[in-house]
Amino acid sequence: MIDVEDLVELVRNYNPNSDSDLIRRAYAYGKEMHEGQFRSSGEPYFTHPVEVAAILTEQQLDDATIVTALLHDTIEDTKSTYGEVAERFGDEIAQLVDGVTKLTNLELHSTRTRQAENFRKLLMAMSKDLRVLLVKLADRLHNMRTIRHMPPEKQLQKAHETMDIFAPLAGRMGMQWMREELEDLAFHVLNPEGRSSIMRRFVKLRQQTGDLIPKITNDIREVLDKHGIEADVFGREKKPYSVWRKMKEKNEGFSRLSDIYGFRIITRDIDDCYRVLGAVHQRWRAVPGRFKDYISQPKSNGYRSIHTTVSGRDGKRVEIQIRTREMHEVAETGVAAHWSYKDGQRVENPFAVDPFKWLAGLTERVQQDDHDEFMEHFKLEMFSDQVFCFTPKGEVIKLPRGATPIDFAYAIHTRIGSSCVGAKVDGVRVPLWTRLRNGQSVEIITAEGQRPQATWMDIAVTGRARAEIRRSLRQERREGAVRLGRELARVAFEHVGKKLTDKAIATAARQMGIDNPDDLLAMLGNAEISGHEVVGKLYPELLREKGVKTVEADSAMIGLGEGQTAEPASCCQPLPGERIVGITYRGKGVTVHTIDCPTLEEFEDQPDRWIDLRWSDGEHAPEHIVTIEIVVANDAGTLGRICTLIGEQNANISDMQFTDKKPDFYRIMVDIQVRDVEHLHNVLTAVEADSDVAEVSRRRQMPERG
Repeated sequence: MIDVEDLVELVRNYNPNSDSDLIRRAYAYGKEMHEGQFRSSGEPYFTHPVEVAAILTEQQLDDATIVTALLHDTIEDTKSTYGEVAERFGDEIAQLVDGVTKLTNLELHSTRTRQAENFRKLLMAMSKDLRVLLVKLADRLHNMRTIRHMPPEKQLQKAHETMDIFAPLAGRMGMQWMREELEDLAFHVLNPEGRSSIMRRFVKLRQQTGDLIPKITNDIREVLDKHGIEADVFGREKKPYSVWRKMKEKNEGFSRLSDIYGFRIITRDIDDCYRVLGAVHQRWRAVPGRFKDYISQPKSNGYRSIHTTVSGRDGKRVEIQIRTREMHEVAETGVAAHWSYKDGQRVENPFAVDPFKWLAGLTERVQQDDHDEFMEHFKLEMFSDQVFCFTPKGEVIKLPRGATPIDFAYAIHTRIGSSCVGAKVDGVRVPLWTRLRNGQSVEIITAEGQRPQATWMDIAVTGRARAEIRRSLRQERREGAVRLGRELARVAFEHVGKKLTDKAIATAARQMGIDNPDDLLAMLGNAEISGHEVVGKLYPELLREKGVKTVEADSAMIGLGEGQTAEPASCCQPLPGERIVGITYRGKGVTVHTIDCPTLEEFEDQPDRWIDLRWSDGEHAPEHIVTIEIVVANDAGTLGRICTLIGEQNANISDMQFTDKKPDFYRIMVDIQVRDVEHLHNVLTAVEADSDVAEVSRRRQMPERG
């Protein structure tokens, strides 16, 4: 375990004005509180907070953050309290320790709904003081470094959390070195065979080619010396997980994978960055499509660098990053640069951006009740690299890689996104599914009356765009159900000689215990209730006069035994006027089929179950349900006219489903209530006579013959 004086010295190396006494007191207090506690490895527990503090000294962080690291588990795991920490070390440190405790207590591996809510809490804790997250990331890093001492199931849980949440968080905060180490440590747990395979291939590659890194480093230095440029050059092999991910993304084997070597050139100023770029491209051939200038277009976390890939020694592809010393510090420490000290003074790095701006933007866009949308948006924000595109006026729009004009439109304004009908990229009209690239100029074409299309869900990638599209589609479906419900209600009211009014619908809704009249119409349009149920709440006597029963009654048929009840078969939907037969089931139930129903073949060897039935004479009530199939033109007013035709024939519509919705024609299944076969014939004839009806027929669900 690191001694207190060693820890004090680590801090003094970058901050000679550090409050050493504060650190000593925190060290002593933490050690006392954790006395008698041990880690899974058998080491004293306090070794963990000390190691976390040591990790944060590498980021050259302030005294408050170092002390928080030493105390971050005291409130949660010991008899210490918030009040005692505040009294001994001040409110600032107590609030930081409490914030880390709250992050620790979040069950990030729980169910999707609870996970989304816990992410909201995580954002809240982060937004108060981001140093809380820095301590938590260092805490997770040390736990992952020592994860082999945990039980196997705990290792898997922690590794998944690390890969899904903490590693992306570290990367989004600009701490790329920590992201890479966290990913690699988690990769070691989640796929040890995969990691070992990558390591073996690295060893084999070194055996075949020798150690290329010092050779390529010397090649680069020779080029820089030739052009009189002073700069530092560093080379490294990519981390195993980074290589594995590239293999999966590009679907290539290790031997075909490019840029497994990465080199950084650190210059004195920005001018030298571009001089280095020119020198490198003069010496080696640049790989097309692999150039990115994050100096002119920085990432939202402050990252600035020039990236290029060239064909270097022996044709090996080499990725080179070029940046200044100050840019490099931001690239290495990310948000930690805001609290970093050098020579006892807070460092003012001109390239460091306020990370709270990203956090505020993320928080603003996830204030939604839909947990799936929240998680989708959160993960998109965490994992995605960015592209930068321009509006026609030159404004910069930041989007994740793979974004389309739909995402661009919604990033400008929800109204622009919802009314988008097309896009021009660099002055050329392109499909809406086009993937945007850095530096492109995008013009969105809009049209009044346009609404988001369902196909846009397969095009959009940003959480904001997808959430708005979902919301609009839900609203459109509801509006469609309300319109259909109003039409069905109008037909039902006319059936009893009444006119549909807003007051009548409001009264019926109140009678049925429904708060909003539109909710009733939507339920009617979605076939959750029937039209004559609504009418029956207001005019039950008129329904009786029309012969429509408001409650179920036995069908008028002859041949049933005493106490037997009959139900029409759904396969053939028998109607009065058709020859029928009954099939008995256990108990006293009888299912009624038409005499030509193919289903009866199943009962040929069970004659004792057959009952000879016939319909009674006289006029039957229009309560027999039959399904008709209509193919109708997709024109304004057509659907309403069809409903009216059916209503004029005194047939009630009880359900309606669109089975095939095309731009020019609809295929609709309509359940209607009729008296008998003749009544059905009248309905079919009236509907078929309409000029916009292509086909109409009775629909029967007959089984296929073997």
